[in-house]
Amino acid sequence: MIDCDILIAGSGIAGLTAALTAVRVGRSTMVLTGATLGGQLLSINKIDGYPGFPDGVPGYDLCPIAQEQATAAGAVLKMTDLVDLEYGDGTWRGRLGDGSAIEAHAVIVATGARLKKLGVPGEEQLFGKGVSHCASCDAPLLKGRTVVVVGGGDSALQEALTLAEQVTRVVVVHRGTAPTAQKAYRDAVAAQSRIELRGESTVAEILGDASVTGVRLADGMEIAAAGVFVYVGLEPNGALTPASVRDNAGAILTDASMRTTLLGLAAAGAARAGWPGRAAAAAGEGAAAAIAIDRWLCDKHWREA
Repeated sequence: MIDCDILIAGSGIAGLTAALTAVRVGRSTMVLTGATLGGQLLSINKIDGYPGFPDGVPGYDLCPIAQEQATAAGAVLKMTDLVDLEYGDGTWRGRLGDGSAIEAHAVIVATGARLKKLGVPGEEQLFGKGVSHCASCDAPLLKGRTVVVVGGGDSALQEALTLAEQVTRVVVVHRGTAPTAQKAYRDAVAAQSRIELRGESTVAEILGDASVTGVRLADGMEIAAAGVFVYVGLEPNGALTPASVRDNAGAILTDASMRTTLLGLAAAGAARAGWPGRAAAAAGEGAAAAIAIDRWLCDKHWREA
């Protein structure tokens, strides 16, 4: 028995936009939110470059807005994970984290990504004791202190800017000769006197016993710090999809319409190979995936292999 036309795994901005789009074209839609509705965006203090918010918008504001729109339009949200997925007899069958099963005509995987770890001594032991992935959460606890941010991309510089509003000194440790973040963030960092960049460097160890006391760099130099914030990239959460539609990094392979090579299976957002790393792009991909599924349900034409 079919439970819904479209099953969406993931409740970040890609999944919620897919849900809104799907119900607006008349498709019964269920969103499996996981334990936390909103995904990685919830911990971002300000999302820049999102249409309609010229001054930026906190992720913890944007995601509830998208949720309210989707549910008001008719999407059903279920707070559990999709843990297994298989196709047979023209339908997709899923096993959920609460032990129940579900069937749908089509599936959109928008499970996002998780932050990569450094994999250095001290990281696991001191997580939550100074090692963090959330600047907006922990910056108030570190007022007047020195912190280290590891990474040179958008997330790293954005979080460094958030930290600089509260702490005395932010040291950004990154591999390259210059950060890879977009120009707007590089310019903002250059104008912030509390932030200093340490390029061509890597962290070899996070120091401390009961809490973080600093980091040791690969060249042996030590930086005293009360907090370490790690933003060295993302690992896509695509493992629940068949291996045939994933690349070597675990990201889901799709065409430009977000369709995989498997009938009725689409992907959007950070779980998808080629996602450009912007919240606005995730929303667009969610909408595109829902439209592609709707067209397929209408005319039964999927895509060329």
